Amino acid sequence: MPFRWKVLLFTTIFLCGCSSSSLLPSNRETVRSPWPDYAAAKRAYDQIKPYQTTYDEIKHLGFDPYTTPNIEVLNYLDVMRRFMPNQGIKKEDLDLGIQQCLEAKTECRAFEIIVENTQNDRYGNPVLDIFNFRRKTKTSGWGFKALVVMNNNLAIYKLWSGKPNIDYTNDKKNPLGPLQSSEDTLKKSISPW
Repeated sequence: MPFRWKVLLFTTIFLCGCSSSSLLPSNRETVRSPWPDYAAAKRAYDQIKPYQTTYDEIKHLGFDPYTTPNIEVLNYLDVMRRFMPNQGIKKEDLDLGIQQCLEAKTECRAFEIIVENTQNDRYGNPVLDIFNFRRKTKTSGWGFKALVVMNNNLAIYKLWSGKPNIDYTNDKKNPLGPLQSSEDTLKKSISPW
């Protein structure tokens, strides 16, 4: 094949790649849960009322560690480490429900759930991406975390946090393209740290 045909072929692939992101990889990370989205998880959480909601009611809402995946069961020592990470925090400084949990010791347990549903899509020029000159990634989705503290099968404390709308991009440029990763690997192999 003559040189000019190779140049023409490369240019065609390069220009076609500018508008076609379907050639680039994407991945989806989903933590299995009974809630299809952030709003559903938050609605279930909002139905938990400290000193009113029982363990059976919490199970019905989807916060059952034995049937819902990815719920961690914490004992009172785990709760203590979470709320009293250093000597500067005294038990008296904590919420009454946490104080009661620490006093109840083995009767206290907590359920921590972390639900996340994210999708990473690479976009941009496939040729630049494949040869590692420029990689653009868009991450979208949602994440929800909740902690429910139980004492004798009664919810006594709850706490939540989350990201209702994850949307960020990463634009990584490597001027040396495929040699850039080799340079990084070489630096790591030479450096004692």
